[in-house]
Amino acid sequence: MSAAQTPAAEVIATGRAVLGIELGSTRIKACLIDGDDPSRVLATGSHAWENRYRDGNWTYSLDDVWGGVRAAYADLGAQVQSAYDTVISDLAAIGVSAMMHGYLAFDASGELLVPFRTWRNTSTERAAGVLSELLGTNIPLRWSIAHLYQAVLDEEDHVTDVASFTTLAGYVHEKLTGRRVLGIGDASGMFPIDPVTHDYDAEMIEKFDRLVAERAHGLELRSLLPDVLVAGDDAGVLTDEGAALLDETGALRSGILFCPPEGDAGTGMVATNSVAPRTGNVSAGTSIFAMVVLEHPLRRPHDELDLVTTPSGDLVAMVHCNNGASELAAWVSLFERFAEIAGGTLSSDEVFEALFREAFDGAPDAGGILAYNHLAGEPIAGLPEGRPLVLRTPDSRLTLANFMRAQLYGVFATLALGMRVLAEEGVELDRMYAHGGVFRTSGVAQRFLAGALNAPVAVASTASEGGAWGIAVLAAFAADTTAPDLHTYLDDRIFARTGVDVVEPDAEDVPGFAAYLTRYRAGLAVEHAAIAVTP
Repeated sequence: MSAAQTPAAEVIATGRAVLGIELGSTRIKACLIDGDDPSRVLATGSHAWENRYRDGNWTYSLDDVWGGVRAAYADLGAQVQSAYDTVISDLAAIGVSAMMHGYLAFDASGELLVPFRTWRNTSTERAAGVLSELLGTNIPLRWSIAHLYQAVLDEEDHVTDVASFTTLAGYVHEKLTGRRVLGIGDASGMFPIDPVTHDYDAEMIEKFDRLVAERAHGLELRSLLPDVLVAGDDAGVLTDEGAALLDETGALRSGILFCPPEGDAGTGMVATNSVAPRTGNVSAGTSIFAMVVLEHPLRRPHDELDLVTTPSGDLVAMVHCNNGASELAAWVSLFERFAEIAGGTLSSDEVFEALFREAFDGAPDAGGILAYNHLAGEPIAGLPEGRPLVLRTPDSRLTLANFMRAQLYGVFATLALGMRVLAEEGVELDRMYAHGGVFRTSGVAQRFLAGALNAPVAVASTASEGGAWGIAVLAAFAADTTAPDLHTYLDDRIFARTGVDVVEPDAEDVPGFAAYLTRYRAGLAVEHAAIAVTP
């Protein structure tokens, strides 16, 4: 049977495939799945990109956004052509996801007023503090409303011209469909959501409008925010202009259904089947965050915890850390270069695997070595700026195994600080699911995360596909008119066919990581000193 006659080729050629696009911090990824069996990935494409630090802000240009989206889609198209000898001309549905939060503000004509301010910026401390006290809930520094109010406090000229503001996913979706909407999970990182009405909290909006009435006369928040949709809602269709933006070849037709655009937290929940109470997930990339679906509201606000929602609108406690696996990847790249100049022929994946598996031989507490992965500020750790650091005492045991275990522990350490707060609230978990590139080496990061959280950690066979697969599944859910609720759909249609590997906490890792975390917390004073002496 030729490639063109395979079932996958037929699914693509007849327009039954579903496309998910996610704009992550370092990679834009396109994932094509089988609309008849959404657990089945048909092809992927990607494009690497990096944020830039300009005029005191972490940002991406809109040219980079569209150049990257088109490049990822073109890469996907090339993979489809090579593997199946066909082109993508029609699809059952499309979904767009991106890193959450941040600030994209536009005037009435749709022109961007100031460069995109990403979630990574921590210059909104004053605004977040005022809003948290006013609204009676934690408003993190990276939330969109904190960025808007900080601009008001700073009397930025553009505020009087703001006609709308949104997230990156909302912006891309609007350009492709003409609809100014957001999935409820992404919207919950812009402004607090009322879990009963599945819309922005009306009482809190009134409080905000009264707060800014004198400084920003005429600013009415609700008119600036995108409309809120839940998973399964119709979020519009691909326009002719949108098709031309996405596919430079002109092969892709317009009129394709879109699901609500979501943030990477929501797609992470879908990709790990953690949308029901007592389930949670950890997503590890440039940032790292944990999402725990709550059975009941928390007793009080916590600086370490955000309250957001699942794509269906259920309440979620989020522990978000600005710094994830980037510093770890930088160290692995250093060893990769050493292997290269020493005459080795190892691929990048092979270097990662060799170093990760070496960490198994490290001491349970990493031998006294501490690794701080803070490339950017880290609110949970109280750090306004980033200073990556390896710290050890003279009596520590500097071995490669200990060093790599410390680096892996460092990826999870700030997250563990936040998760300790959640445990003190009495929140219980049946299982944590994990996804992201750091979990590609089977069993290593998964085992250390289980030790850090003292809870079973599950990784699905689709974990490395991450949020692009998650938003594709949400698009398939929107296209399936017979589908029940999202949780049942994931259980029956997706994860019943997807292998899941579960690792229980190791008896030595749990106290070992606890000892590491105690030293890590104390060593944050060194991080503060590093910020002070190395501006």
